[in-house]
Amino acid sequence: MTSETEFTHINEHGKANMVDVTEKQITQRQAVAEGYIRMSDLAYKKLRDNQHAKGDVLSIARIAGIQAAKKCSDLIPLCHPLMLSKVQIDFETIDDSRQVRIQALCKLAGQTGVEMEALTAVSVAALTLFDMCKAVDPLMEIDGIRVLKKQGGKSGDWQVEAEKC
Repeated sequence: MTSETEFTHINEHGKANMVDVTEKQITQRQAVAEGYIRMSDLAYKKLRDNQHAKGDVLSIARIAGIQAAKKCSDLIPLCHPLMLSKVQIDFETIDDSRQVRIQALCKLAGQTGVEMEALTAVSVAALTLFDMCKAVDPLMEIDGIRVLKKQGGKSGDWQVEAEKC
């Protein structure tokens, strides 16, 4: 057990260390994250109407987000490789601000949480949308990436207050 002042990812010799979760109980865990990409009128209209030259950009971004969640431990040092049981990527187009809201849900029965997987899924889905739409709008903005909700594990459940979502 570590105290509040001990570092969990540094061993007694000051070296990087993957946390040992062997003794942690297997519980149902899930996390939901979101992010946004804002684009020009033309890029947004092409996306919404599925008219981008590269094809169905939302479908490709969905696949990229799912793949990213599965590869999170390859991208983030000291993350545990997880056996995800569910990854879901949803998109919401927001006409008045020319944004796409990206939401990722990650679930598993395991010994450690899935917040990083959800954040990685959102990030890579947003980057994929950027890549697929950049010929029309190279000035797109990605922002607002955050965890909205976490369930399971020792620290319990929490979520962002409704008015902040």
